[in-house]
Amino acid sequence: MPDSDAMDLVIILITGPENPKRLPSAFFLASTAAANEQKVLIYFTGPATELLKKGVAETVYPLEGGNSVADFMKLAENNGVRMIGCAQSLDLNGMTRADLARDLPLLTPSAALPSLAQAGRVLTW
Repeated sequence: MPDSDAMDLVIILITGPENPKRLPSAFFLASTAAANEQKVLIYFTGPATELLKKGVAETVYPLEGGNSVADFMKLAENNGVRMIGCAQSLDLNGMTRADLARDLPLLTPSAALPSLAQAGRVLTW
């Protein structure tokens, strides 16, 4: 991302399926900021990378009978939130690019850091 594409908000998402109740807030915050015309990016790393695996986000429910994490992710995407994954976290979680539910950019932490650091605000979730 060149300087002109600097994000207003970056959420470094570390929380994964192990803590479903924590997840909706990250996507709501990202969606709200994007709906208010901010450039927003969610960087999935560590356990959060598991949410990118085919079929996983659809089976994670923060509230029984409520929406799945996949629904919250779709809301964010529909509002213009960009999503990228951590390339090294695929290995950490025993995954390959073929396991991903969507085609999205994958960056190593060292490749992502310069762009993430240009953001107006960075939150770790």
